[in-house]
Amino acid sequence: MKQKILDLRESVVSKEFRIRIFLVIFFIVGIAGFSIPLFRELFLNLTPFAILLSIFFLIIFHEPEPDRKTLNAFAIILVVTWGIEAIGVATGAVFGSYNYGSGLGLKLLDTPLLIGLNWLFLIYVTSCITDRIPVSRVTRIIIASLLMVLYDFIMENVAMDLDMWSFKGGMPPVRNYIAWFVIALIIHAAIKLTGITFRNRIAPFIFVLQSLFFIVLISLFKLSE
Repeated sequence: MKQKILDLRESVVSKEFRIRIFLVIFFIVGIAGFSIPLFRELFLNLTPFAILLSIFFLIIFHEPEPDRKTLNAFAIILVVTWGIEAIGVATGAVFGSYNYGSGLGLKLLDTPLLIGLNWLFLIYVTSCITDRIPVSRVTRIIIASLLMVLYDFIMENVAMDLDMWSFKGGMPPVRNYIAWFVIALIIHAAIKLTGITFRNRIAPFIFVLQSLFFIVLISLFKLSE
């Protein structure tokens, strides 16, 4: 029995290592594709699939098996955040005046259906990251929300180049980051108050890898100007 447990553990570790290597290679290929003007349009169209791929691997390593309460919470986050984005696009009252391009795929009410999934992705990975930090629950909520704002700040510098979204006047107003922080804070707090817990060994890796990917793209696009 002990040997079977060791073999199973070794198998899981091996699978995780292979997935990490695959993701690194995948994003390196993406950087190479975006750096070559001839292939840039093709890789722009693949952006939604890259997001879905990251989420797929997160699902594989999600712990524990999600119960109904967790699944309901995920569904609510998807719908509510998409709704907030739709209101933001229509009114300019939430994040400022902005419009979505075609980089995030199919849209409803001028808002990509994928954007709610992106919010859920960020809520999920930042929660997994901060739950490892030995600080108070309130501090974890604040740190997780700040990590989301940092990620958004990185994205804002490359969003127009990837045809994801663009703000009137070019750069987003300060209210965009305030809104991101407040919304993230409320959702993270709600998750903690409802007692929903989850773990994911690969979540921090994916968050860092995606952040580095966009930082490298920012540098590439700036150099090509």
